[in-house]
Amino acid sequence: MNRTLIETADGSLTLFVPALNEHFHSTHGALQEADHVFIQNGVACKNHLDSIRILEMGLGTGINAFLTMAWAKSYLGMVTYVGIEAFPVEEFLIDSCLQAAGCEDPLERSFFSQASYGKTQELGNFRFLPRNAKWEEVDYTHEFDVVFYDAFGPRAQEEMWSMDNLERAYHALGTGGLFTTYCAKGQVKRNLKALGFEIRSLPGPPGKREMTQAIKV
Repeated sequence: MNRTLIETADGSLTLFVPALNEHFHSTHGALQEADHVFIQNGVACKNHLDSIRILEMGLGTGINAFLTMAWAKSYLGMVTYVGIEAFPVEEFLIDSCLQAAGCEDPLERSFFSQASYGKTQELGNFRFLPRNAKWEEVDYTHEFDVVFYDAFGPRAQEEMWSMDNLERAYHALGTGGLFTTYCAKGQVKRNLKALGFEIRSLPGPPGKREMTQAIKV
């Protein structure tokens, strides 16, 4: 998959995929989007738990995982993070994106490299397991507290927002688990509601009116 680096409005970098005419993150600010959707309206909502288990669909450049690791430094419990990525990003692209996102330590950047796939690593209270797998191969049941759903948008990857694929996220979460995504499409929210989620439409990151948070009830 051909991918090129693009600078976004907040100075952070994202990747552009010409074949899909799609960016990995918002061009209005990749870092701001990741922080707003997956940290402030994702893992931070579970800071009352003694430990937090996160599953990410679409690990990509590792920016969501890196921001979660940075957030975990002020959290007392263990954060376990499993990232699913069907097409791992080349190491030099990950390195560039993470440097631009504020990851200055080469050791921390290597933590998210392509070479880390299939290995469980720990840094402080952050446990990280990236998996090179298709989402259709995922089969978790009641194992996670939070799902970061960061697939390409429905225009580029409509199948990733189907009932079958969203149901994998539903089954992966325990009761009370939180599903968070930048996507606010009406059909996506209707699919989530039909699965048994309680839907919350929240203000979106810069450049986007809304985002979606869903609770497994």
